[in-house]
Amino acid sequence: METTANVLVGLVAVLHAYILVLEMFLWEKKPGRELSGFDAAMARATAPLAANQGLYNGFLAAGLLWGLIAGDPTGFRVQVFFLTCVLVAGVYGGFTANRRILIAQALPGALALGAVLLAR
Repeated sequence: METTANVLVGLVAVLHAYILVLEMFLWEKKPGRELSGFDAAMARATAPLAANQGLYNGFLAAGLLWGLIAGDPTGFRVQVFFLTCVLVAGVYGGFTANRRILIAQALPGALALGAVLLAR
C-alpha cells in the first residue's frame, strides 16, 4: 500500500506542476485558453491572476515532493498536510469556480490522502 500511496502522491504533484505551467506560462496560449474557456482579451486580462494561482499550485507540488523524499515522521506529516490543502482547494474551487475542479483536483487529492493514511 505504501508504494500505491507514493505513486498517487507523485501523480498529484505532477498534476499540480502541470497546472503551474498552464496557469503561469500557457494561460494566453491555446492550452490555457482551452482550460479557461476565455477569449484572447479575457486571457490577457486575467493572466496575472492565473499566474498567481499557478504559483500556489507549484507550492503544492513542491510540498508533495518534499513529503515523498523526507523521512518519517516528517514525510508522512508533510504529505497529509499538502494533500489536505489540495483537497480543500479542490472542493472550494469546485463549488466557487468550476465543478470540473472537483474531479480534476479534489478527487485525486482525496484518493492520494486516503492511500497515505491507509499505508500508515
